[in-house]
Amino acid sequence: MRILTADHLVTMNAALDVIVGGAVAIDGDAIAAVGTIDEVVAAHPGAARDDLGPVVLMPGLINAHHHSGMLRGTAEHLPVWEWLRLHIDPMHRVLRPEEAEAAAWLCYAEGILSGTTTVVDMWRYLDGAARAAETLGNRLVTVNYTGAHPDYDYFDTLDDNERMLRDWSGAANGRIVPWVGLEHPFYADDAGRERAIAMARHYDTGLYTHLSESEIELAEFDERYGARPIQALEKLGWFDAPRAFFAHAVWLDQSEIEVLAGRAVGISHNPVSNMKLASGMAPVAEFLAAGIPVGLGTDGEKENNNLDMFEELKTASLLGKLRTMDAAAMDSWEVLTMATVGGAKALGQELRLGSLEVGKQADLIAVRSDTPRMTPLIGEGPYANVHHNLVHAVQGSDVSLTMVAGAVVARDGVLVNADLAELIARVRSLVPGLFARRSAYLASVGDPDGLFPA
Repeated sequence: MRILTADHLVTMNAALDVIVGGAVAIDGDAIAAVGTIDEVVAAHPGAARDDLGPVVLMPGLINAHHHSGMLRGTAEHLPVWEWLRLHIDPMHRVLRPEEAEAAAWLCYAEGILSGTTTVVDMWRYLDGAARAAETLGNRLVTVNYTGAHPDYDYFDTLDDNERMLRDWSGAANGRIVPWVGLEHPFYADDAGRERAIAMARHYDTGLYTHLSESEIELAEFDERYGARPIQALEKLGWFDAPRAFFAHAVWLDQSEIEVLAGRAVGISHNPVSNMKLASGMAPVAEFLAAGIPVGLGTDGEKENNNLDMFEELKTASLLGKLRTMDAAAMDSWEVLTMATVGGAKALGQELRLGSLEVGKQADLIAVRSDTPRMTPLIGEGPYANVHHNLVHAVQGSDVSLTMVAGAVVARDGVLVNADLAELIARVRSLVPGLFARRSAYLASVGDPDGLFPA
C-alpha cells in the first residue's frame, strides 16, 4: 500500500469532485482510497507516502483514436482522401514490421510523457505494438489496420487480426486488449465484413472503424446502399458486434444519431485532425445529448503532428464553441470527461478506467501546478478554475508523473522503462529506407500529374 498526495485532486467521479489537499491510496494495481490527505493517511497509517507537492492529481488520459507512424510533417495540406491516396496508402504498401514497431515505441512514449495512460492504436504488425506497450507500461487497445477486400490487400488481414485476438487478449496483466478493426467499411467486401462482425462476436470484443470523416463518403454510401452510413451499417449487421466504435463521425445527422442512441456504441472526436484535413466539425453536442459516449483522440502523428491530449482538450472546447457560435458550449467539464471517463465508457471500460474511485485501476497523472499556466489556481468556491486551467492552459509537458496499473511509467519527463533518445534514434534510422521504398513504389505506378514528391 502507498499513498500519493497532491495540492489538488480532480477525481472525475459522477459528482466531479475536486479535493483540495487530496490523496489516493494504491494497493497493487488498484485504487484503495480517495479523499483528503488527513482522511486517507488516517485510514492507512502504515502505508508508504509520496508527497507530490504542487500538482493536480487526476485520471490518466485516454486517447481513443490514434495511429502510430513516422510520417510527421511529411504529409501536409491535403484533404483526407487525397492525403490517403498520395501519402498514407503508398506507405502501407511498403511498411515493414520493424518500422511499425519502432513507430509504436516512440508514439507510446510521447503519449506517456504527456499524460496518456490508455491508447487505442489502429496500426499495423501489432505484435510489435503490443511488445512496446508491454515494456513501456501503457494500456493499449489494439485495432488492426485491416483491409478485407481484394483492392486493399496491402493492409493487415483478418487472419492477422484474429491472431492478435488469440495471442494477446489480456496480456500484460490485462493492459493489452485487442479489438477487431477495419480501416473503413469500404475496405471490406461482404465476406470480409461478415467475418469481422463474427470475430467480434466470437471473441466478445469491439469492432472499430473510421466513419463519416469526410462529406464525400455520404454520396458513396448512398450509391452503394441507398442509405446514409449508419442506416447502411445497421442493415449490414454491424451492430450485431458486442460494441461498435466509430472514429470521427463528422457527418452524421440527427437520424443517424437516433439509431446510435442506446446502443453499445462509442465515438472518438478528433478535432485537431478534423481541422487539419478540413474534414468538418463533428456534432459532438448532439452525440452527448443523445447519451452516446464520446472519447477524445489525437488521431495519428501525421494528421496531428503531436500526440498531446491536453492540446486536444483545448481544441475540442474551442471548436465546439465555434461550431455552435455559443461561448458556453463544450464546457471544461464536458471535455475533461471525454478525455477520461467518457473515453472509458466509449470503450466499455468505465468500470475499470477513467476516474479516481475505489476499485478502479490506478491509472493517474500528476500535472504541475507551480507554473504560469496554472496561475491563479483556485480549487473551490465561485471562482474555482482547476478544470478550466486543465483544459485551456495546460500542455502535455506539464505532466510530472504518469502511473498505469499502480506502476510509475514516467516521472519528471523521463521514461522509466526505456531510453527516449534511443527510441528517437531508432525511428530516424529507419525513415530513409521507408521513404525510399515508397518513392520507388510511386515511380513504378507512374505520376503523370506530378502529384508525388520526388
